[in-house]
Amino acid sequence: MPAHDDTDAHRPRSGFSRRSFIGAGAALGTTAALQPALGLPGAAAAPAEADLTAGLADPARAVQAKFRWWWPHGMVEPAEIRREIDQIADAGFGGVEISDVHHSVEQDLDPAGSGWGTESWCTALEAALSRAERRGVVVDVTIGPAWPAAVPTITPQDDAAMRELAHGARFVDAGEQVDGPLPEPEVAPADGVSERSLFAVQAVRLAEGASPGDSPCSLDPDTLVDLTSSADGERLSWTAPDGGGTWALLAYWERGSGQRPEAGPHTEPASYVVDHFSRAGTRAVTGFWEEHILTGGIRRLLKGPAGGALFEDSIEMETEATLWTARMPAAFEEHTGYDPLPYLPVLVRAHEDKVFSYGPDADRRAIDDYNDVLSQLYIDHHAAALTEWAHGLGLQYRIQPYGLETDAAAKAAVVDIPEGETLGFNNLDDFRSLAGGRDLGGNTVLSSEAGAVYGGSYSTTWKQTARTIGREYAAGVNQAVLHGFSYADAPGARWPGFAAFTPYSGGVGYSESWGPRQPTWQHVDAVSGFFARAQHTLQWGASTVDVAFLRQKGYAGSGFGAAFFSDAGVRAGWTHQFVSPRLLEITDPDVHDGVLAPDGPAYRLLVFEGDAFNGRVATLPLETARRLLRYARAGLRILVVGDWSSPQPPGVDQSDSGELGETVRALLDEPTVRRVATREDIPDGIAALDAAPAVSYAQDSPLLHARRRSRRLDAYYLTNGSDDTEVDHDAVFATDVRHAYPFAVDLWTGAVSPIPVHTVEDGGIRLRVRLAPGASTVIALARPQWAKDAAGASEGTPPGQLRKLRFSETDADTVHVVGKSAKARAAKAGTYTATRADGRSVSTTIAKVGERRELTRWHLEVEDWRPGDATAETAIRTHDLDLDGLAPWTELDGLADVSGIGRYTATVELGDGWTGGHGAYLDLGRVSDLYRVRVNGGAVPAGDQIAPVVDLGDRLKRGTNTVEVEVSTTLINRMRAFRPDVYGDVPRQEQGLMGPVRLLPYGQAKL
Repeated sequence: MPAHDDTDAHRPRSGFSRRSFIGAGAALGTTAALQPALGLPGAAAAPAEADLTAGLADPARAVQAKFRWWWPHGMVEPAEIRREIDQIADAGFGGVEISDVHHSVEQDLDPAGSGWGTESWCTALEAALSRAERRGVVVDVTIGPAWPAAVPTITPQDDAAMRELAHGARFVDAGEQVDGPLPEPEVAPADGVSERSLFAVQAVRLAEGASPGDSPCSLDPDTLVDLTSSADGERLSWTAPDGGGTWALLAYWERGSGQRPEAGPHTEPASYVVDHFSRAGTRAVTGFWEEHILTGGIRRLLKGPAGGALFEDSIEMETEATLWTARMPAAFEEHTGYDPLPYLPVLVRAHEDKVFSYGPDADRRAIDDYNDVLSQLYIDHHAAALTEWAHGLGLQYRIQPYGLETDAAAKAAVVDIPEGETLGFNNLDDFRSLAGGRDLGGNTVLSSEAGAVYGGSYSTTWKQTARTIGREYAAGVNQAVLHGFSYADAPGARWPGFAAFTPYSGGVGYSESWGPRQPTWQHVDAVSGFFARAQHTLQWGASTVDVAFLRQKGYAGSGFGAAFFSDAGVRAGWTHQFVSPRLLEITDPDVHDGVLAPDGPAYRLLVFEGDAFNGRVATLPLETARRLLRYARAGLRILVVGDWSSPQPPGVDQSDSGELGETVRALLDEPTVRRVATREDIPDGIAALDAAPAVSYAQDSPLLHARRRSRRLDAYYLTNGSDDTEVDHDAVFATDVRHAYPFAVDLWTGAVSPIPVHTVEDGGIRLRVRLAPGASTVIALARPQWAKDAAGASEGTPPGQLRKLRFSETDADTVHVVGKSAKARAAKAGTYTATRADGRSVSTTIAKVGERRELTRWHLEVEDWRPGDATAETAIRTHDLDLDGLAPWTELDGLADVSGIGRYTATVELGDGWTGGHGAYLDLGRVSDLYRVRVNGGAVPAGDQIAPVVDLGDRLKRGTNTVEVEVSTTLINRMRAFRPDVYGDVPRQEQGLMGPVRLLPYGQAKL
């Protein structure tokens, strides 16, 4: 769904009922109580501070990024399966998600012999689990073939199949007699749907001035007549009442939707999508697994260390009629307190369009109730049930809980691992919707189907992927499941092997098929290390967020943001998540000392306005208003936006209106509550509440961040959200840690370094933040002892000494802690001063620094990757060039269509100023995509691939020095030449080392 103005009438809608939470309910009382009630594991305690440092140098498999692993059915060989597990593990990735996905297979497969769930598929699954167990890799398995969840053991006629309500309409004049067949459905049944049952027959007069051709057509609800009992089979004899006007005769037919999983056939017989709102649908899934997939060997392996999660993709129900379930009428009345039949005319859809209307307000209320019932049924009968079943197998349950107009935030609290996606989410706020559910639900991980780009096949760079995921980390994501890794071969595939999503409908499809087929795989361990260290940090401790933004509907994937906070607020340092009324009810967080959910996200401010999905109507469930009043009386700051003089309950039932109004008025009278008239006034309301973010800075900034905390350590993940603007400014980081000292964590190497130049302020630490466009880092605030924990017991700076090394300012470029002292570093010779925390000044002199040098003369050796003798085999041709200047391969003779690996070698003579306490940075300038550096024959640790400036330390020497830079590229330039019918319209990509490459010397002296 695109992100447009929030008054768009086509926005997704949902609502919240006054009835109890079916199956769990407010009676649970606390988040902790929610877990056993739904069969969920309790939230793990935050690891000790030392555990954060323990995994930085060599992160555990459990926190490494994963791949979606695309199989062409069970047409896979166990030997190749084992080889690919090894390739993934050796590259520093910790898991796979096995998916039966073959959108781009160009020949028919064999669903009967090797389709999803067949014996050959299960044999391959067992081989994967067995090898994964040996390599420490975790295996997730999709719940069915492609998506949505489907099984081959049902037909559209079964109770377990997805249902729809199709309507037919005939327009008759007043007094006109009808004697004949009922109106046929406006939407024809899907293939395979052979049965239908008459659900209801109604007649209703068109509203004054309305015409049958109107879309939607206005009806007079007071004239509705139920004719169901008058129908004789599929025929009706009826005369429209006199009195003028036109009547709509409506027949409603319940039938299977006939939806099949994406891009089949995956099975023989064909699989059909199960009813996601009924126990029967869930039993069809679990029953198939129990009977056809869960062999003794697979069960044992799933319960072992290789068993990860059962995975379900987004809820992409595709029906041209109205989404339905057999229990809908009873569940609707149980949940809302009224019969839905009088509202059927405004609930039905044809080709996804609204057909009839009782008026905007009446339509909104009924549709809100309908979507709210769908939310509840999905949670009760699908999400919670499958979570419990997965636990019995030793698995977690990971789902993408969006795709319908239902409460994804609440679903994110019920399952083990909610997941969003790079491709389908419009902005970071879509992830923040799920993060609120994860954190209030007491869970740890928010996953992302990460890095997919439409039209990006074989041209997506790892730098682009790392930047994209780096921003998602700031919105609460802490697990990347990369899209994806294709199995090596499939019938009809061409070099460089089977790719699940390219070619796609004859053109370039979705990126990316990562793996050894890509030249960048030679260097990908640098990126996998970055992902793992970031995820290790962001799965440590407790997620901590400034603002809970309460929305009446817990949608994700809508692109809707939070007034002020998503724009100006983020640029000023605020962090926020979204919560919904249902989410607050099922998790029931407490307020202590003015903090909401203090053991979880610890929100210090709650903000709400009218329903942004419905013209900002001032609506809240009564139970939510009561809850907010309790929060305010417990000291939570609450900011109310808009006119709340006449609030309305959501849905059709308005019996709570009087009490709701009284409760909201009492809320607004509380001293910790402020109301502002408009969104533009939110900053004034924040100021009146004396609220402030945990990270603050004076100017607008593209800096994004996420905070994790424990009792003695705060870890702030920071990323520059801009692709072209550098972050360079002071920021103040809040902390409750006594005697806190700041440390920088290099996510590319795992190195932990004290930051001696900082200022201790009331409740926080001020320091300068410098981040290149797209770059990321972590700032940790801990006691000085943490330096020893990070470096090892026998290394690092003694805590007592580190406490003395605090400087409020310096005119040197930087100050570094080396052993027991601080050293000033500068690019020019001179005397440099630093001011200690007690106001005393210390200085030092750097006598001499060499001149900057640009390296222009290079020898280039290129491995040119080309199609080999077999589908998945690559042949390599070598090119050698001597360059007087750097340029993209597209501008070098004979390399315009080349992809592969380039090895650049330069020699440089260096004189005084390059030795004796001096060092240098190697600034590579432009480089695409990944790189490695060697100096004088020694490897330099993999550096930041997004901001390619490498600290060479003292590796350079007086005299002759050799600098080697190895660069790996994407495959797109070769693919353009190899398959111009598919990739020929993609522009050539500038690849290689483009520079300018400069040696930037610095001097360093003890202060």
